[in-house]
Amino acid sequence: MTETIPQADPGAGYRAEKAEIDAAVARALASGWYILGQEVAAFEREFASWLGQGRAVACASGTDALALILRGLGIGPGSTVATVSHTAVATVAAIEMVGATPLLLDIEPDHYTMDPDELAAVLEDPPPGLPPIRAAIVVHLYGQACDLGPMLAACERNGVALIEDCAQAHGATWRGRRLGTLGRAAGFSFYPTKNLGALGDGGALVTEDWELAERIAAIRQYGWKERYVSAMVGVNSRLDELQAAILRARLPRLDAGNARRRAIAAAYDAALAGGPIAPPARREGCEHVFHQYVLRTPERATVQARLRAQGIGTGIHYPVPVHLQPAYRGRVPLGPAGCAETARAAEEVLSLPMFPELTDAQVERVCAALRGLAG
Repeated sequence: MTETIPQADPGAGYRAEKAEIDAAVARALASGWYILGQEVAAFEREFASWLGQGRAVACASGTDALALILRGLGIGPGSTVATVSHTAVATVAAIEMVGATPLLLDIEPDHYTMDPDELAAVLEDPPPGLPPIRAAIVVHLYGQACDLGPMLAACERNGVALIEDCAQAHGATWRGRRLGTLGRAAGFSFYPTKNLGALGDGGALVTEDWELAERIAAIRQYGWKERYVSAMVGVNSRLDELQAAILRARLPRLDAGNARRRAIAAAYDAALAGGPIAPPARREGCEHVFHQYVLRTPERATVQARLRAQGIGTGIHYPVPVHLQPAYRGRVPLGPAGCAETARAAEEVLSLPMFPELTDAQVERVCAALRGLAG
């Protein structure tokens, strides 16, 4: 039986970096300090340096990173935060965690990221009955930047904080700058399947505003500036030393991993050329890091079955938009477009195998299957 090529394989990442990761874990275990110690502090410095600017504050997850940014900005009950429905539910969950109201906007159909025109429209003329819009969380989905230019301009005109959700975009760029350095602050996830993944949950937020970073660093640990004394209302959202050590071990190989993802994407592009399914669109002036390689076809079930028959695993990111999920449907307000493009995309998107440890032989098997779709 032909071995199935998985759509994602975090275990392959561990095996490829086993020596470095095992040494980092042993170092952290031997230190005797397991929460918010030297490994976390060093990772925060190294991650911020890799991004090129700002200060990083590590926390328990990417969801918490977004929620901590909102808390640090004083955004909670009585505030609306605009974001998209075509995203991991974590983005919307973070908004509701702080008591704010999410407003779900539609996407551009080619890039699957927030429609900048609809964002500008709701900022200029907010929907009636909602609290003031104080922030917009823009999601750099699948490893590619949003159309940031008009979004940044619209937020600046209207005094709204633009927050980048970079959970899938470690190392991606917009006009030569790494994502995560362009808005008021940015949240990153280190879930094991991410381009930079821990071996458990983890996250970080990054901002150029050092005062904001200091405030959030206190909020993530009960609001402490002095141990056991809460200067402000806080939470418990701490990255542990083991995960920080693992992330430090993996960070130096991230750029090479992203380059491998782009090489795999180029091979898939070539295999799809001239066939019935177009390769993913690239935004001009941006560098994609292919957290996911996402196709779009109205014949998704058929394509998925044909690939499965050849041992090619696939995924769907995301099969049910947030606004249509039982916990949110009919409860969370939508923008004027009604998330129509989002609903259409959810019926048609399909993710191919994408992780740096795919072998050349595995990539060629996927390519052969893609070429076969034309027949």
